[in-house]
Amino acid sequence: MAVEVRLPVARKRVTESVQLDNTRHLVSPGDTITTDTGFMRGHGTYMEDEKLLASVAGVVEHVNKLVCVRALKTRYNGEVGDVVVGRVTEVQQRRWKVDTNSRLDSVLLLSAVNLPGGELRRRSAEDELAMRSYLQEGDLISAEVQAVYSDGALSMHTRSLKYGKLGQGVLVQVSPSLIKRRKTHFHNLPCGASIILGNNGFIWLYPTLEQTEDEAGGFVTNLEPISLTDREVISRLRNCILALAAQQMLLYDTSILYCYEASMTHMIKDILKIEVIEDIVLETRQRLVEQES
Repeated sequence: MAVEVRLPVARKRVTESVQLDNTRHLVSPGDTITTDTGFMRGHGTYMEDEKLLASVAGVVEHVNKLVCVRALKTRYNGEVGDVVVGRVTEVQQRRWKVDTNSRLDSVLLLSAVNLPGGELRRRSAEDELAMRSYLQEGDLISAEVQAVYSDGALSMHTRSLKYGKLGQGVLVQVSPSLIKRRKTHFHNLPCGASIILGNNGFIWLYPTLEQTEDEAGGFVTNLEPISLTDREVISRLRNCILALAAQQMLLYDTSILYCYEASMTHMIKDILKIEVIEDIVLETRQRLVEQES
């Protein structure tokens, strides 16, 4: 029986430039954020003895005079315009319930989806009876947050052809706080795979498909066999994302691509070893700092 033996090695010294990159203002519950009374209290804070204190553990964020604390580990709190990836959990009357990693199940109304074929018309009773043929329990979808209800539940829509039912790929779940907000969350990476970075912490990896002009309404999925090369690329990307998440690094297209390139000297199964994670994440962090400088 083969036995794997690991020998201790000296860790690489982190350069000063990399250390400066991690100078975020971290606070824990009860820490004083500021004693200046000119700031407004936001989420994750409270006032006591004319001091602004943190009520959760996280990163302090300033928006003009508004101070809030973004929790490091929390459920997803949706905002209008967010791109999310979710799983259908229930089919109800004229709506689907979707798990989006938030406190409550999100709602996808029948009137907020494209009909198969892309036709535009009012939804009829026949469409309501055929809802399970569009989306059923267990299906993965990509959508955009349309509204936030008073109880915190989300209302979504898939009226654009870039949203809809997801086909073959791999779902990776990370903390929503690690997803960096960008202008677009759909990326075709040069390594041959595409990625959807959901603001809710659900990441979808799938092979890059050729662009087609058919108006399918977002319900037609490609079930053709995926080549071995594409499966290896997706598996490597998945392990790289987990490696970055283990080191609490923000996830976006550039950081994932740099980590993928840094992992090319290692086998796919070795990427999740702790010593390999430290090496490739350190190299990724250094490249990001060099790019910003």
